[in-house]
Amino acid sequence: MKRTGAGALSWTLCTALCLGVSCASAPPESLGVRDGRLAPCPSSPNCVFTDSADESHRTPAFRLRMPAAEAWPLVQAAVAALPGTVIVSASDDYIHAESTTPLMRYVDDLEVQLQPEQERIAVRSASRVGWSDMGTNRERVWELRHELAAKGVIR
Repeated sequence: MKRTGAGALSWTLCTALCLGVSCASAPPESLGVRDGRLAPCPSSPNCVFTDSADESHRTPAFRLRMPAAEAWPLVQAAVAALPGTVIVSASDDYIHAESTTPLMRYVDDLEVQLQPEQERIAVRSASRVGWSDMGTNRERVWELRHELAAKGVIR
């Protein structure tokens, strides 16, 4: 159906408003480490997490191949190098980054927690809005895993 005149303008404005609102959503309050862990995934399929009890959200943990102190700067660099990703905050054992999807410009939250006692890294990537992410978060975590494995940081 071709839209013309006022109908086209209304449709365009409505679409732009919806996209703008969805892309500009605030970070969830559940971000960060609480009781030594990252938050679990919601029931929606747009989240993956190394520590998820639910198989549909789970992705394997990142097992360190080198001392945590050597690995962490390489992890930070790999996160910063992910396409569309900006590190919002980082500490000695936690990274929060925002990853913007290329087409729809949705913002997803990527969290990385160094767990040196367990010689591992916990990773969580979740969409802020919507139900499905078409596998975007799982792909992002896979890309990070691949990069860190190629550098010898993880197994």
